This record gives sequence, C-alpha cells and structure tokens, in this order.
Amino acid sequence: KNNLSAIHCVFGDFTVVFTEALLDFSSITPINNVVQDPRSGRVYLGAVNTIYQLDEALREEARTVTGPKEDARTCTPPVSTPYCQDTKPSPNVNKLLLVHPSNGSLIVCGSRYRGICSLLNLSNVEQQLYYSDSKGERTYVASIEDGVAVVAVMSTYINKDGNTFNVFLVGKGYGSLDSSKLISTRILQDYRDWVVFESIIEASTVQATPFVPKYLHDFRHAFKEEGFVYFLFSRTMGSTDNKNFTFVSRLCEDDPHYYSYTELQLNCGPGNRYNKVQAAYVASPGKELARGMTESGQYGKVLAWHKVLFMVASPDDDGADSALCMYPLNTINERLVDIISACYSDSGKIAGIPKDTLNNYKCGADFLPSPLASKPEFAQQAKAVIIRRGLLTAVAIAVENDHTIAFLGNSLGEVYKVHLTANPEVYSQVPGDTTGKRVNKKLFFDTSHSHLYITTEKKVQSSISVLYRPPDNCQSCVSPWDPYCGWCVLEGRCTRRSDCQRAEEKNGWLWSPKQQCVKIVSFNPPNLSCKKTQQVVYCTGSGNDFVAVPIKIFVNESVELATREFNFYNCSATVRKAESTPCLSCVASPWGCQWNTQDHTCRDKDDTVISICVQGARCPQFENPDPVLIPVGFKTTIGFEGINLDVYQVLEKKIMSYIFSLEKSQETNVLFYVKDKQTVTLYSCSLGREDCSLCKNADPKYRCVWCVKRKSCVYEKLCTNDQGTECPDPHITDIIPRYGPVRGGISVTIKGSNLGIHKEDIKAISVVGVPCIHQENKYADPIARSVHPANGSKAGGTVITISGFNLDTATREDIDVNVGGVIKFGNGEWVVGSVHYESNNEVPLFIIIPAVIIPMLLIILVSVYCYRRKSQQAEREYEKVKHQLENLEESVRDRCKKEFTDLMIEMEDHTNELSEGRIPFLDYKTYTDRVFFLPSKDGANDVMITGKLDIPEARKAIVGQALNQFSNLLNSKTFLINFIKTLEGRPDFNARAKVYFASLLTVALHGKLEYYTDIMRTLLLELMGNYVDSKNPKLMLRRSETVVERMLCNWMSICLYQFLKDSAGEPLYKLFRAIKHQTEKGPVDARVKKAKYTLNDTGLLGDDVEYCVLTLQVLVHGEGPDVTPVKVLNCDTVSQVKEKIIEAVYRNLPYSQRPKVDSVSLEWRPGSTGQILSDLDLTSQKEGRWRRINTLAHYNVRDNATLVLSIVLHTQQNYDQNQDNQEERNALLEDDKVFHLVRPDELDEMKSKRGSMKDKSMTKAITEIYLTRLLSVKGTLQQFVDDFFRSVLCSGSVVPPAIKYFFDFLDEQALKHDNVDEETVHIWKTNSLPLRFWVNILKNPHFTFDVHVTEVVDASLSVIAQTFMDACTKTEHKLSRDSPSNKLLYAKEISTYKKMVDDYYKGIRQMVSVSDQDMNTHLAEVSRTHTDKLNTQVALHQLYQYASKYYDEIIQSLDEDPAAQSKQLTLRLQRIAAALENKVTDL
Repeated sequence: KNNLSAIHCVFGDFTVVFTEALLDFSSITPINNVVQDPRSGRVYLGAVNTIYQLDEALREEARTVTGPKEDARTCTPPVSTPYCQDTKPSPNVNKLLLVHPSNGSLIVCGSRYRGICSLLNLSNVEQQLYYSDSKGERTYVASIEDGVAVVAVMSTYINKDGNTFNVFLVGKGYGSLDSSKLISTRILQDYRDWVVFESIIEASTVQATPFVPKYLHDFRHAFKEEGFVYFLFSRTMGSTDNKNFTFVSRLCEDDPHYYSYTELQLNCGPGNRYNKVQAAYVASPGKELARGMTESGQYGKVLAWHKVLFMVASPDDDGADSALCMYPLNTINERLVDIISACYSDSGKIAGIPKDTLNNYKCGADFLPSPLASKPEFAQQAKAVIIRRGLLTAVAIAVENDHTIAFLGNSLGEVYKVHLTANPEVYSQVPGDTTGKRVNKKLFFDTSHSHLYITTEKKVQSSISVLYRPPDNCQSCVSPWDPYCGWCVLEGRCTRRSDCQRAEEKNGWLWSPKQQCVKIVSFNPPNLSCKKTQQVVYCTGSGNDFVAVPIKIFVNESVELATREFNFYNCSATVRKAESTPCLSCVASPWGCQWNTQDHTCRDKDDTVISICVQGARCPQFENPDPVLIPVGFKTTIGFEGINLDVYQVLEKKIMSYIFSLEKSQETNVLFYVKDKQTVTLYSCSLGREDCSLCKNADPKYRCVWCVKRKSCVYEKLCTNDQGTECPDPHITDIIPRYGPVRGGISVTIKGSNLGIHKEDIKAISVVGVPCIHQENKYADPIARSVHPANGSKAGGTVITISGFNLDTATREDIDVNVGGVIKFGNGEWVVGSVHYESNNEVPLFIIIPAVIIPMLLIILVSVYCYRRKSQQAEREYEKVKHQLENLEESVRDRCKKEFTDLMIEMEDHTNELSEGRIPFLDYKTYTDRVFFLPSKDGANDVMITGKLDIPEARKAIVGQALNQFSNLLNSKTFLINFIKTLEGRPDFNARAKVYFASLLTVALHGKLEYYTDIMRTLLLELMGNYVDSKNPKLMLRRSETVVERMLCNWMSICLYQFLKDSAGEPLYKLFRAIKHQTEKGPVDARVKKAKYTLNDTGLLGDDVEYCVLTLQVLVHGEGPDVTPVKVLNCDTVSQVKEKIIEAVYRNLPYSQRPKVDSVSLEWRPGSTGQILSDLDLTSQKEGRWRRINTLAHYNVRDNATLVLSIVLHTQQNYDQNQDNQEERNALLEDDKVFHLVRPDELDEMKSKRGSMKDKSMTKAITEIYLTRLLSVKGTLQQFVDDFFRSVLCSGSVVPPAIKYFFDFLDEQALKHDNVDEETVHIWKTNSLPLRFWVNILKNPHFTFDVHVTEVVDASLSVIAQTFMDACTKTEHKLSRDSPSNKLLYAKEISTYKKMVDDYYKGIRQMVSVSDQDMNTHLAEVSRTHTDKLNTQVALHQLYQYASKYYDEIIQSLDEDPAAQSKQLTLRLQRIAAALENKVTDL
C-alpha cells in the first residue's frame, strides 16, 4: 500500500517538509527473512506461517501458507507415522529464504518437521515445485529452535566425474534436536543416491559432534567471492564461558571435503569491546573510502573495486552501544594464509609436511587432521569506525559519486545515514515509519540503488529517502555533505549528479565539502547615493541611513545563479544617529558625506563646494558650558566655548531665554541647542530636604541654605537675609511602640523632624528621666530550638552547641547559660530543658592503677634482669640468644597489649573515616607520575610531572605532527627493538638513564599496552636466554640493569593499580597511619630524625627524654569560634606542633591541599596579649656554641592552652619569625649550630665509646634495653603488618590477572631450560613482583596516597619492607649475637611469612590460566580508560632526545637490519629528525 507521509529533511540550518509516497507492506505475523530476486526485482518475505511475493513497489502478487502445522519437537517426519505422538498445531518460523535463479525457484526452510525445505516458483510462490518429508535425516536443513540462526549461499559442486551441480552451502548453530552439521552442502536435484536437499559432504570434521556441545554458534551472514565461500558468526568459547567472539570462516568453493576450512577471529573496537556480530554487508568501498583506508595504514592497500566486509557488532548482551567495523577481504585472506602457514611451520601442529605444501595444496588435502581455527594472536583487529548508542542490527553500503554511505538500522526501527570518511558522522535519518521494532539484519537496495528496503517486525518499506528533494538554494543543498545531493548550477536545483545534465562541466555540479556555491564577491562602486537613482523610493527607514537592495544574477531568465545585497545611502539621514553632534555624525559616516556649514545640513560629497563644506575633524563645535549646575528659580547666564568657528565669516549673537520646571527629582539634565546640542544640569534644593538638618547636610556644590522666613531649603542667593545659622529644636511626631514592659530592655523608634543626620548629632535621649542607649541595630527575642549533644560526661569539658533563631541578638557578655537549662538574654530568661547524664560501667580507679603499675614494674624488673644476664654471658650461642629474645617478648606482652589497645582506640575515628571512603588515593596519572618519575634527578620538577615543554608557539604544530610520526615509528617492533638495543650498547647509557628511558617508553606506549607487553616479552626472552646461557639464571631481574627490567616494574605498577585501590590499599594505609601515630606518641628529635618509638634500631632515640602529653585548644583565625583539641608533647618543637595541628584541623583534606608548616604562624594567648611561637628566637637557650630549638616546654605552654593558627601571606624562615629588626635576625643566622633533644656531638661521643672493647658489655646491655622498646612497637603494630601481608599474599579470586599471566610465562620458560630449577623460578617470581613492586609501594606510601612520609616513619617502613623481602627468599636466615636487631625483631614470624609466600605461589600456579586474549582485553581497557590523562606528547618529546643523542648509532643499526630496510625505517627517522630539529639528512 502507499502511504502519504510528511518527511522532514534537514539541510544545514534549514528544515524543509515535503510529502512523498512511502511504499510499504505489512504482514500479519512476524517477518523472519527477506530476499530480493536481482533479475526481476521482486521481494520475498519469509514470515511466520506465510511466504509473501511482492513486486518492486511492494504490492502483493502472491502468498503461500506454511503453517501452523501438526508437529511435535520429538517427532520425525512424516507426522503420519506412529512415531509422532502428542502433536499439536505449531507455528512454522521461516529459517531460510534463498533465491535459486538458474531454475527460477525459491528455497524455503522452516522450523517444522526438523527443518525440512521446499522449492517454490519464483514467479508464483503459490506453486510448490518440490517438497518431501520422507527422505530422512539427511534432508534436515534448518533448526526447530527459535534462537538458532541459519544462513546460506548459492554455489556449484563438481563431482569426480566432472558433473556440475547447483548446491547451496548452509551454516547454522546447534539445536538440541537438530542435525549436528555446522556447515553443510545441500544439493538441489536428485542424482543417483543423492536426493534434493541432501547433505552431500559427510567427511568433514567441521560437522563432527565434538564441535557442537562445547561451542554455541550464531551465524549472521554467508557470501562467496573469487572462488571462496565465507561464513560470518559469533561463538562462545565453552560451556561455562558465555563470552562471544566473532569469526569469519573460509573454504574453497571447489573443495569437496572442507579440507580448506579455516577460521579467523575478528576483533572490533578497543579491546574487542564489540565482540558479537549482529549483521554484515559486503561491498566495494568506493574511491574516496578506499583512499582513506589506505592512508590510515590500518587496512593495507585498498582499491575502489576491492571488496570490504562491513560489520556491525555489539558487546555481549549489552545494547548500550554498538559499532561499525571494516575488514578488507584482501587482509582477511592474507591473515588466513598466515594461519595456514603457521600450522604448516615447524612450530605448528602439522608435522612432517614438506615446506612447499601450502603452494601445492591451497585448498588443503587429506593430511589435515581437523579444520584450522584461529588463535587470538592471529585475530584481525579493526577500529570502530563509528559508535552509536543502542543496538545496531543491520547495515547496508552504497557508493555515490565516489563517496561511501553506510545505512545503519537499530533495534528501535530507525535507519541512519553515515558518510564514511576519515571522520565518519551520522548526517541524517532515513525517513519512514519508525515503529520502535528491530530492523531486520537484511537491508538491501533495489536494482537502481535509489530505493532502500527496510524490514522491521511486521513491515517492509521501500524508502526513497536516498534521493532527497532539498530546498531551492545552493548553500542548504550542499551543507549536509550528503554525497547524494549537489547543486546543479545551470538548472538551479539540488539533484543527484546523474540527474544534472551538465554535471561533468567544471563547476556545473557543486558538492561539499570541496566546493562552494557561486556567489557575488564585490561591487564596483561598492554603494550609491539615493540621489543617483530614481528607482528607489524609500531609501531609508527604521533609523538607518541606507537601504540594502538584493542584486540577483539569473541564467536562462529563470534560474537564479547568485545574489548579494547592494547599499543605497542617504547623507541627510546620517544626523539621526547622533542628533546632539550632527556634523560629526555626518562626516563620520561610511558614505563620504559632507557637512554644509551655512544651512547646517549633511549632503553627498561634492568637490565644487569645498568652501562651505567640511569633512573629518573640521566640524564647528560648542562645548564646556559654564556653569553646569543651575538652581531652580534663579535666572542664570550660561557661557559656551567654540571650536572651528572660522568657517563662519560673521557669527550672529543671539540671546536665548529658557524657563524650566522641576517636579519629582532633585536634579535633571537639560539640552540647549546652539548649533550643536549642549547639556547642563538643573537642580532643586527643596526636594528631599524638608527640614533644616537635611538641608544643611546637602552637598556644598549645590549651595543650599535653610531660609527661616520661607521655612524651606533654597539656593543661597534666593535667601539673602533670612539664613538661619542654627536649626530649630527637634520635633517629635511619633513614638513606636507606645507601650512597653516596666523592666524595660526593649527598643524604641522615635520619628520627627530636625532629629539630626548622624548618630553624633544626638547628645542624649531619656524616657521619663531614664537615659537610653542610642542603638543602630534592632532587637529580637532569641529562640533556642535544640542543644547538642544531649548528654555528656559528669566531669564536664563537653562543648555544647545551642541552635535556634536570633541567637546573635546580644553580645557574649549579655548571655548567661546554665546547665540547669536556663538561658539569660539581658533581663529575660528562657528555659530550654534539663541535661541528663548517663552512667557508664566504669572500672574503679583502685583496679586501674595496679593493673597499669604492676605490668610496668614487671617490665622494668625483667629488663634489669636481662641486662645483668647479658653482661655476665657475653658469648651466648644462637639457641640462648633466641631463648632470651622469647623471654623479652614475653615480658613486654602486657605492655604491647596496652599499647595496642590505646592505638586501636586512637585510630577508631580514623577507621570510621576509611569506611566512609576517605582514603586519599592518588588518581591514576599522579600515581604513575610518582612511581615512574618522582625518583628521577629532578623529582617533582621533572618535565613528565609538570607537563611543560619549552617549544616556541610557531613550531608547536610542526613538532606535534612530527611527534605523532615518531609515535607511529615506535609502534614498529623492528625499530623499537633496534632503538633499545642501540642505547643499551652505549657505555654512557647508565642505569639511571635506562630507568628513565623505560618510564618514558611506558607512557608513550600506554595507548597500546598490548604492544608494550609484546615488546617486554620479547626482551625478557632474550634477557632470560643470556642469564641461562651464562649459568647464572638466579641473578635475573634482581636489579634494574636493563631497560626491560624497568619496563616490567612499570607494567606491574600499571596492572596492579586497581588491585591497590580495591584490596591492598586499605590495609597499607592503615599500616602507614598506625606507624605514624605510634611514632608521634613519643619524642621525635627534629634534627637527628630519631624517635623513641620505632622499629628501626638505628633510628631509635637512646636518651630518656622527659615529656608529658598536652591537649591544646586550637582556634583557626578567620574560621569561626570552633576549637579543635589537639594532642601534642611538651617536648615538641613549634614546627612539630604545627604539623600535628594541621593534621588534626585539616584531617578531611588530602596532604597536598593542606597548608604547609612554613605558611602558618602559631600564636599563644596566655592572657590579654598574644605571643608568636617560633622554632628559634632570641629567647632560645644556648649551650656553648649550640642553640636548642624552642619547644612548648620552653614557652611554658600548659595543658588545655588556647593557640591560634593563622595563615601567613608569605613564607618566613624559622629564624626570623616574630622579629622586629634586622640585627636580631642576623644574630640568629650567625649561630647555625642548633639541636632539639640530643646534641649531635653527644651522639658522636656515645658512638666512639660503644666502639671500644672496654665498654662493649655496657653497649650491648644498653642496646637490649632499647630492643624491648622495639619489641613493644613491633607488638603494637603486629596486626596491621599481618593484615597487609595477608592482603598481598592471598591467592584467592582477587589475584590480579597480570600476576597469573606473568607467573605462567615464567613457568613456561623455565620448562624450556634444563638448568632452571624450582628455586630459580621462585627467585624470578620474587624479583618480578614482591621485590620490584610491593617493596617499592610499601616503602613509599606517597606513591599510592596523598600523604607525607617523614624520615622516622620511613625508617620503620624500611624494616617491614626488609622483612617482606626476607620472607620471599628461599635461603634460611640464621640468627647470632651479631645479627642486626631488625632481623631479630621479626625472627619468630619469618617462617610463617615464608609459608604464606610459598602457598601464594602454589595457589597462583593452580589457578585457571589467563589467555593472551583475556590479558589483551584487560590491557586495552586500561589503555582506553587512562591514556588520555597522561603526558604522552611530552614522553615522546623526551624519548626523541635519546634518539637525537644517539642518532648516528641508531641510523647505523637500522641500515644493518634487513627488516628495517624493507620498512624504510631509516628514512622515516630522518624525516622526523628533519622536522623536529632541522637535522641535515640524506633527504
């Protein structure tokens, strides 16, 4: 039927609506398949229960009913046999519709009767040419399962007798009751033992049953080209793995045994995101698209007549987005040859075959044991040409005017047109009836390629929107870049190129974007005066001094070629634009007008009247009127100054008198006309100044006075004798309110006259003799709503917050708050309720004191006992040392419990913060910057961190283009391997340079991490071979002595970032916070960086420093009255106190956003005056040449003291804070020997004593006393250390895939070498993961978190990191009296940790392998997510510096490499060098 439908076509900024006939046909039941006879143009629909025959205009010619049929799932046809039970009417879903043109038949296969097919007459489908349901299983073609798709393609078959038969090749998925043939060849005639539709090839292993249950196939397309038959399908990889992959399979058309069957995996989009094919179309790409594909370098050489497979695909069961990908058949065939070659090679699965087999048996032979499948590494990769939201279900391709258009159908029934260029984009939607139903995968054109047939659920329509009827102007026609539409210049209409008669002439048919429309560029003369023409009646209007008239050029009297507006001007109208300066307005116009000084008019330019006309700046003008201010009611003479008045020979003097009135405003502007307009200001003294006080407050420039006689404010010359010097007495007219409380305390408003202007004008106010306070603010009753918290400690000290309205009514002195629930404001009282206390089950004090003191005494006694025993038995053996260590641990166990309990209480709030997601994780870029480049020589100022390159603006474009070319060169494996080897062969390319180079390479190749991994594997294999051949395999990966070792470290850092955030980050952060908190509980020497509480014996503060804990109440200046309690030590320096205060006040901010110590000042307010606290000032104590850094104890700051933290505008040295003169600062600067808790010279003296044999026993005794303190800290932190180790060494489901992938790689390589034992593999794994990544992250928490790591915290982290390293080694650590304290500390736990490591490595080995495909998918996702955030261009620039430095060596290396010569790598590098630094090359 024909529907008249309004079609909206969008052209540029214009929308044109026109009516066109849409041809469509609707089916009663869902349409399954649609096909067209290319000879007649007829369209055939395969619907449920019906086959329709339509003409080219979609008019129904015939139909045949195919169902419902009596059938059962388990029934074997014919249904009349006794074996068919429980039959019922079942719908017949059309599975296959295929035109067999040679004998004029239509092949129809349905879902009934095990998928039996029939032949119908192409001219009349009501006539059945063949059907048989009694030939048995060999004729079952299709599937009875609704979800199993079937595709087919016509072909021919030649038997061994030379007879040729028409056949069709079928590809179908597997149904539970279907034939198990994946691919089958069906004959279309009876021949000898063969019957129609029989599968005539039975020997193929493609049809073997093991292929079926394991994989689920979904066939989407079948086609043949140049002697090959292709099938396109998606397949899951196993019964438990539902992830799909797309494959194209190929076999020779004349292969009678399917020996040539070969598969190739097709990857679409980044990381093969679009892994499930939905539909496909094979077509030639057209001239422009072929050129673009070739230039991109991704598709090889593509010519206009080549064939390209266009495929739309989506992620698994995800309709969020879909993509279009392109695969030239040439590249598909080349990759298939690679697969076959790989199978025939020495490393392939087919052994004992001569090397020339591939050339001799291009279609295979009987020596093939099975069909050839595609490994993921052979997958054909294609980028997503265009990505659309929603699910794309269909694609068709058309070429118009050498340009290619893709028609993309989606699941909503919409079809979009995409112009396939270097930057494809959707430029319009095909008009039609959008039903919201899925577009069938079969989109096709009519024989003239002017109609597109679109099939949805129950409708097929022929859209002629391929040919638009655009608007009648060129610009709207060409602006959409539609290759179908161009401007036929001499016909003045928008047409297809083929419809424009003179399109082949130059500029006869214009099409964007290359061509513009015909247009008028300029006129000569550019404009004309209205007086020069008699045709223009209305020359000006709407305030303009010109009128624009369109000038049009016509061809053949009716076709408009171009148009442009021409301006006619009127000089006399120019003065309207600025009537106050008519002359200037006239001569400044763009028309060249002249001002006539005699009659004061603006005229056209006339060279004959120069004497009376002026131009430019010669206009006569009047300006500077005097006076400017004129009072009302007083006659005033106004004077003006004249300019350029010499044009007047006689200037007439004329006296003008004006009278003005003023009613509603104090002043107004008045215009005077004296040739040009001038403005003066008229004002009135009386308006707004009704009494004397207001009058006297007037601006002196008005010269207003209070005239007593008139009782009004007037201009001073209008009141000569009656000016009053004093104003009348105040006069009260009203008092608000008239009533008030007896006790007073309310505000009163007094109204009247002469009450003064300022507050100071009122000397006194009294009510019935009682003086009042003159207030400018208002009073309001306060309203208290709530009190928080509702309860608190009986001991007091709880800060109470009262919330309500108008609580700022009074000052703090006026407010009295009692805990009993009464608030007093002035003389009023408000009851807010009572405070209730809850009693806690507190432990009595007489129990707490012994519980604390007895363990402490026990610790002291045991320590003294251990000291004596150690001094008496200096030569104790290993077992006794270990026994004493256990006694020491036992003795401090109670103390550890207490310390641990205190630590857990202190960290409870912090843990709550962690649960709220407040761990300050660094973003990916900052994380990689710090891991890769922070250890470099420039640190945080490294150009890779700052991202700033010093490139002149004029060269940025050239440099950017050259760097992109250099990036492409780095993506050549041949070049990159040569590049790295050349650099490593240079003696001046040291270890630091190798580390930095590898990090630059990691950033530069981050967009292709799969390629980066391939390079790393290649270099590692070579490195492994070198170590194995040198008989020292255990030394591999121990140090970063090569580029690849650092590449491996960076690779681990990249792959484990998400694992850090999801799993290991939290326990690591808790460990860091616990160490920091425990360290800061005791004294820390700010100069020598030693602490009382630490895990590192070299960082242990040996002296017993007296100290106490203080709680400071900190106010932050400018941030309100809230105070923050902060715990500090009285032995802390001022800078240490600042750090703890900043930590507490800004605890919710990451470290980088907090103020720094040098940017804040600290003020102590013990009384009415404040004192700035500094590390050093003139009050600092001196001990000889040494000056002690000031502490809180030095300033005598007490517990609960109030300190004010202020942000200073600039940083000052600690020496000159709070100093008033330069002499004092100089005195402090001269004395540079400062100390905090321990003088360095005392430490040196102590070390020298400990080095003597005489005091050896004393030294050991002192060390062991310190060791108890180490044990105490160790016991306190033990749970945090264990938690971190468990999070890292857990082989459960949270193991990152990169670890499994790399460990398997090491295991595989170890099996290939005889001298690599299990211990060596263990060492390799340890060197690659714990040593190369975890130790680095553990020692540098600021690589992962936005925190600051002090030296004392770093010392403890180093001990834990060393313990972690010891746990990962296979060697046994024997303890002796000379063992470092750090190793003695964790001697007992090391065996447990070693077992954890062994179990971890074993668990990973037992995990399911990570395939190359899965790893590449993971890496591609990382690349896609993070690459755009990195400084890739900067990395390329820095990498090129190495290429420039070793340019000659690299060129020589490339020239000696045949592979590099074949790829012209030397030439490419020379071009890049020429562009980047004007390097002279052979070019």
